[in-house]
Amino acid sequence: MFKTFRNAFKIKDIRSKLFYTFIALIIVRIGSLLPVPGIDREYFSQWISFQTNFGFLNNLTGGSFTQMSIFALNISPYITSSIIMQLLTIAIPKLEELQKDGEDGRKKIAEYSRYLTVGLAVIESIAFAIGFGNSGILEGGLTFANVAVITASFTAGSAFLMWLGERITEKGVGNGISIILLINIVAQMPSDFMKLYTNFIYGASSVVNAIIAAVIILLIVVAMVVFILILQDAQRKIPVQYAKKVQGRKMVGGQSSHIPLKVNTSGVIPVIFAGSLMQFPIVISSFFGVGPERAYFWPKVLYVLDQSKWFNFDNLGEFKYSIGVIIYVLLLVFFAYFYTSVTFNPIEISNNMKKQGGFIPGIRPGKPTTEYLTKVLNNIIFIGAIGLTIVALVPIFFSGAFGAQVSFGGTSLIIVVGVVLETMKQIESMMLVRHYKGFLND
Repeated sequence: MFKTFRNAFKIKDIRSKLFYTFIALIIVRIGSLLPVPGIDREYFSQWISFQTNFGFLNNLTGGSFTQMSIFALNISPYITSSIIMQLLTIAIPKLEELQKDGEDGRKKIAEYSRYLTVGLAVIESIAFAIGFGNSGILEGGLTFANVAVITASFTAGSAFLMWLGERITEKGVGNGISIILLINIVAQMPSDFMKLYTNFIYGASSVVNAIIAAVIILLIVVAMVVFILILQDAQRKIPVQYAKKVQGRKMVGGQSSHIPLKVNTSGVIPVIFAGSLMQFPIVISSFFGVGPERAYFWPKVLYVLDQSKWFNFDNLGEFKYSIGVIIYVLLLVFFAYFYTSVTFNPIEISNNMKKQGGFIPGIRPGKPTTEYLTKVLNNIIFIGAIGLTIVALVPIFFSGAFGAQVSFGGTSLIIVVGVVLETMKQIESMMLVRHYKGFLND
């Protein structure tokens, strides 16, 4: 990786793109520190210290949420709108036609995504402003002026980051939105490692225990990264043979190819969907002041949904709330199948193969090919869902069992590894294209 960056810096065009990306990311981090007016920061810091349900949001925003900066929402509305638009392209025929309409259609869908992003940012901003007002966090109380200022600040910050992400994609390196998400997560990691060092190494009872703790932490992190690398790159290659046919005076076809089916076909989407769905009732309840009295039914439900309450082996009365893990795993598997069914259509693949004279050896074209692709896809989706479950549950387990609370969970590591791999591939492809251009010019 370092060799690739070193070679890339030798090329002026790529060096300019890397510099543009670097400046943009500095702007992101500076904006994460600019406070929004109208919020009582001292009271907010006390209030947020008792909340365990904003960790995922704060991690995706790079600490902007706990800082209550203008980038508090960050790019989360854009991610949500992109996922919604992707799902709507299947449900709405007109959007599906636009998606198949080439570059012009994709630009139109991107435009709709921008509008939806702003709309979601406004709704989320108003909800947060009212929730903060009900919790007594706003200076001067819940007034129209305070709600308007916070809504405008949060929405403008989210819209600016969306614009900046698109500029990085156009003039920088990698996918801009993914790069911003990456820097937000990475920005939180030093403080997380410092917490681990303070709690398990510096605070160890002896030097031997400190060394053992350091080795265990290092092994777990390395093992997680390696496992994610395998999960991200693993794929099932289905061989495809193309029949020979006469075209003019030439015999064409007869070539062999393959359909690469990724084991983790849905990426990190199932983890985000499952986690967001379980955290939504907790976040809403915190704004309405639902207390921790578990003698009532709803607080018990919230404890079951709260990941920070799972795997508490010190107290059997608390451990029973780990039943929420079952719900979480079922949601992960469901969303893995659901999202893949939306983004990958075996019938369309089968029809395209048939039109081009392609077939899977041993499988007849048409319906048998569709059934075969569906069967293989279902099998690898299940394997990918199990892999995602392992990645997602390992940090939650160590947090509940040993108190190793860190912001970079399985979701964050998947995002970091995936974005780094994709960015490296893009840099390598840019270098390869330049090499070929130079070769042709010579």
